[in-house]
Amino acid sequence: MSEVERSDRLAADELRAILGEGQMGNQLVVVEEVRSTNDIAWEAAERGTPEGFVVFAERQTAGRGRYGRRWETTPYLGLWFSVLLRPRITLNESPGLTSLLAGVIAATIIEEIGCATSIKAPNDIYVDGRKVAGVLVEGRMASDGGYVAVGGMGVNVNQTLEDFPVELRKTAGSLRMATGRQIQRAPLAVALLRKLEKDYRTFTPAG
Repeated sequence: MSEVERSDRLAADELRAILGEGQMGNQLVVVEEVRSTNDIAWEAAERGTPEGFVVFAERQTAGRGRYGRRWETTPYLGLWFSVLLRPRITLNESPGLTSLLAGVIAATIIEEIGCATSIKAPNDIYVDGRKVAGVLVEGRMASDGGYVAVGGMGVNVNQTLEDFPVELRKTAGSLRMATGRQIQRAPLAVALLRKLEKDYRTFTPAG
């Protein structure tokens, strides 16, 4: 691990302190390695954890994308995280959550990094024609009849082209590749959760 990567490690207590009293990240953990952050979020859901629980992983060994595709994660170079949500919607209305989360990522990249973004519906975010982020929402009906969702998000932050597998180098990108500079991950993580906090308050299935 380089010194830059070491100094950019995510720390749960620091992120919580910056976030303050908001709902998103009211409980927040950072794990070194996990198969998928969605798995940890589902375990939290089964314990009855309130919505807003967030888990970040420095590395995922089996990160999931749509249609069973694997999401490649390079340790310490991106943001891989999941959030537990309990929206008052039906299962049929759940696709709106994917649109919400994709919009949150795209808007945050514009506001914080200054890169123009585009969304390839329903869940991929592109910068300069390269995929830099994606969303996977998994939902279930709870025993009380309510809807429970886990929103998994991945953002490529500081990868160079060589950090991606050869088969992805024509399509994958990162914020560092787009800007030519190193991006601090913790401030971006906080900005993403704050944007989610704001947009989730007014979320409706039609939105």
